[in-house]
Amino acid sequence: MATKPGIPKGTRDFSPVEMAKRNYIFNTIREVFYLYGFQQIETPSMENLSTLMGKYGEEGDKLLFKIQNSGDYFSGITDEELLSRNAAKLAGKFCEKGLRYDLTVPFARYVVMHRDEITFPFKRFQIQPVWRADRPQKGRYREFYQCDADVVGSDSLLNEVELVQMIDTVFRKFGIRISIKVNNRKILTGIAEIIGAADKIIDITVAIDKLDKIGLDNVNAELASKGISQEAIDKLQPIILLSGSNTEKLQTLKEILATSETGMKGVEESEFLLNTVARQGISSDVELDLTLARGLNYYTGAIFEVKALDVQIGSISGGGRYDNLTGVFGMDGVSGVGISFGADRIYDVLNQLDLYPKEASDSTKVLFVNFGEKEADYILPILAKVRTEGIRAEIYPDSAKMKKQMSYANNKQIPFVAIAGENEMNEGKVMLKNMQAGTQDLVTSEERIAALEG
Repeated sequence: MATKPGIPKGTRDFSPVEMAKRNYIFNTIREVFYLYGFQQIETPSMENLSTLMGKYGEEGDKLLFKIQNSGDYFSGITDEELLSRNAAKLAGKFCEKGLRYDLTVPFARYVVMHRDEITFPFKRFQIQPVWRADRPQKGRYREFYQCDADVVGSDSLLNEVELVQMIDTVFRKFGIRISIKVNNRKILTGIAEIIGAADKIIDITVAIDKLDKIGLDNVNAELASKGISQEAIDKLQPIILLSGSNTEKLQTLKEILATSETGMKGVEESEFLLNTVARQGISSDVELDLTLARGLNYYTGAIFEVKALDVQIGSISGGGRYDNLTGVFGMDGVSGVGISFGADRIYDVLNQLDLYPKEASDSTKVLFVNFGEKEADYILPILAKVRTEGIRAEIYPDSAKMKKQMSYANNKQIPFVAIAGENEMNEGKVMLKNMQAGTQDLVTSEERIAALEG
């Protein structure tokens, strides 16, 4: 019996039309990365589990796809261990590698391994797939592309300013209206300190990061379940629900966090970022949002998240500063800051808003009809010349009926068809048919190229 074809949940096939759209996304983002001085690298799809584990928090570790060792993976495992059915412990024995969860941790590993080859500050970008063992749902996939840009080896807040500018530039090119949310992990640490729960900073950030998804009551319930006192939770409420302009929020935070050195440092950094960005005249709304926590362990300073204003979907870009990430790989004192664009969600947004430019899905510009061997010999040099001019062109490979060849052109939405029969060959020309207008003209080589370029 033949196997029924299928793909894993949370993954997708992409047709030629869809790939044309995806490449438009990647090329647009890549163009902006280059514009700001970033250089491209790539890292392997799989990393050692020791590289990945412990970098994303407890929840992140659960979402890592682990790769079973090849060969005799039972070697060295006792019957007692097998019978214990301890999945986590056995996975550590069976699996030495895992699929990368994001591009940031592999990048930190890359920096440490290649430190002698890198000129700091190092501005790199990556456009590669990542994998997460998440529950598939609308806008959430198990395999998806990230487009990351990071700067390491510089503490300057100008890097944060440029990242916000890059976000604005990318989405302006796409025509997507966005809101850029910013916060600072130092502010969140300061808040944890003044409510008397400094040791619970990770639990607090993980919980309040879910505010939009699960609501305030459920956030409070999660905080209580983590051992945070009711008094501390009560003190937290007016802070995470703080409203007003960026200036008003910053002023309130200066008063609330006056006794926290770390918190005041976060306010100072946020004030510089917001004021500097405001002077650059970017088109996107930039808002200080104290509920933004991005519950990943490695963020230490500014954090960013981008939401599309006209489509109900999760964040389409995000990032932040991580001062200590390379330290876990034996390289201390290297600060970094970066952002990631969620290409798959951007794809969905552009589809829903119908924002793809027509040229994004262009494939073949002209199809040359094939009447037989003699006509093909006449066409091939013309075809080569057209391609030399950078025009996408093809010849129908078989000498098939005209109707079949025209149907092929229609199905592929090829705008022009070039016909060369005996009369056209005698005149050294081709008949160029405009498939949309239904018109046709007998043209020379120069006229043909001019028409196709127009």
